[in-house]
Amino acid sequence: FGLKCSLKEAGKLFLKHTTFHGLRHVFLSGSYPRRVAWLLAFLTALALLFTWSSNRVRYLLSSPVYTKAHMAYAKRLVFPSVTICNQNILLPRRMKKPDIFSAGRWLGLFGKNWQVSPAVREALGDGTNNEPPWSPLARILDFNHFLPPPRDSQPSMRQLLDRLGHQLEEMLLYCRFQGQLCGPRNFSTIFTRYGKCYTFNSGQDGRPLLITMKGGMGNGLELMLDIQQDEYLPVWGETDETSFEAGIKVQIHTQDEPPFIDQLGFGVAPGFQTFVSCQEQRLTYLPPPWGDCKATAMDSDFFSTYSITACRIDCETRYLVENCNCRMVHMPGDAPYCTPEQYKECADPALDFLVERDNDYCVCETPCNMTRYGKELSFVKIPSKASAKYLAKKFNKTEQYIAENILVLDIFFEALNYETIEQKKAYELAGLLGDIGGQMGLFIGASILTILELFDYLYEVIKFKLCRCSKKKHQRSSNNERGAVLSLDDVKRHAPCENLGTPSTYPANMLPHHPGQGNFEDFTC
Repeated sequence: FGLKCSLKEAGKLFLKHTTFHGLRHVFLSGSYPRRVAWLLAFLTALALLFTWSSNRVRYLLSSPVYTKAHMAYAKRLVFPSVTICNQNILLPRRMKKPDIFSAGRWLGLFGKNWQVSPAVREALGDGTNNEPPWSPLARILDFNHFLPPPRDSQPSMRQLLDRLGHQLEEMLLYCRFQGQLCGPRNFSTIFTRYGKCYTFNSGQDGRPLLITMKGGMGNGLELMLDIQQDEYLPVWGETDETSFEAGIKVQIHTQDEPPFIDQLGFGVAPGFQTFVSCQEQRLTYLPPPWGDCKATAMDSDFFSTYSITACRIDCETRYLVENCNCRMVHMPGDAPYCTPEQYKECADPALDFLVERDNDYCVCETPCNMTRYGKELSFVKIPSKASAKYLAKKFNKTEQYIAENILVLDIFFEALNYETIEQKKAYELAGLLGDIGGQMGLFIGASILTILELFDYLYEVIKFKLCRCSKKKHQRSSNNERGAVLSLDDVKRHAPCENLGTPSTYPANMLPHHPGQGNFEDFTC
């Protein structure tokens, strides 16, 4: 009864002084309808609180994001790498009979039994008295009395493309960076699916990266190139190496990112000056569960920095090595290069299948931090009628040759700034706590301190109950220990049992004296 009274008084005291709005009107004195009305109001407010709070929790669990774009100005910017490739992969005038024998089937020159197909012979002759530039190729297609070289001594695919591809010393007519002359020494050779290509400002071989201090035309890279269209391979059929276009492919990328020019490059045509205005964009994405970017380091033997192109090249390399036991010339690693015959029979079909039809293999995630370059292209005709004769005389070519083979490429930063595009968390734990706190204040007039009041009251109630239970248990334990002291012999020797028949008398003004164990004396008697 005492416990119930104590808890009831404690509950009344809590309800009287709590900062929970409405509770005191429900449980303290007042008319019954008034208390019911307050109870309904409190329960309604509590239901609304839980409804809105659960909505905010679900919103947090959905991992919402927003995108923030910001323009920042810089005193200097690192000039990007610029990779250029000629659309034509081989020069016929450089070919020799062993080269034709090694690469003939890959180029589609030979049919069965190493016989030159009629379509090839027809393509190599134009039916006129003019000797086409690929006539040397037609003359070396006669393999009568030709002794093929041993298979071990045949040139590798990399050796063929290195020797037979377009040479930068022949293509590059003019180079200037920020007003200063440059040349082939400022380019690095790199191999892609277009064969032998060249990268400006690659940062390889210990070369310092070039910095630009100004934006606008004339403060970047300007190239004049001769694509040597008259020396393109004649088209006698459709193969993976057949090019129907004339010009160069260009890719602008960072120094940490390998070129993937066959899929990410843009074309530049002869007869035009192409202006490429660039803007550096620094992108930041969020990892799961907010986004899909890759936050872990790249697990690769070939690349140290993760990028989509590095991931694709790494995956394609492993795929070809597993299926063809060789690698293409643009692929890293130490596996042997594919021979021209392996290109024809295995490598090209496998890579085409992987790129065009297999959507489950080599799927690469977006890196969490990446830099790309936005581009705006514009064109003007070159040469003009006024300059055609001068350029023809300067380069010792005809005016028609200048119009069909010369192009100018001008790459520059639009302004000395960069754009940051960041993916940010739209809702975090701090926002959730703030929203729930606001809903608590609106609906039930509570705060975090009010919740602490409730927990404090519950703590006191639990502590009170535990103390009462412990006290009762201690008293029972003490009584049991007292009763266990008396034995049967003690009971027999007890004095009062010997004089049961003789009544005891006491003076009227005195009470009987009981020893300390009087309870047990009464029990034994």
